[in-house]
Amino acid sequence: MNKDSNSREGQSLGEKVKAGEQLMQQAVQALRRYHEAQETQPEEEVEKLRLEAEALFTAVPEYQRQVFGGPSPRLH
Repeated sequence: MNKDSNSREGQSLGEKVKAGEQLMQQAVQALRRYHEAQETQPEEEVEKLRLEAEALFTAVPEYQRQVFGGPSPRLH
C-alpha cells in the first residue's frame, strides 16, 4: 500500500468526507479561475486552467471510490 492509503485508513469517516469536500472546493475554485480567465488571459493560460479544473474534477470521484471502497474502474 502507498503512504496515502495508509494515512487514510486511520481517518474517521468524517475526516475522509471533509478531505473530499476540500478537494471538491479546489475543483470549483479551479473552474471559477478558468471561466474568469476566458475573457482576459492568453489562450495558453486558459487551456492550462481548463486542464487543472478537469484534473481536479476527475480526482473527486476517484478519491471517493478509493476512500469508500468502491469497485476499481474497468480498463477497456
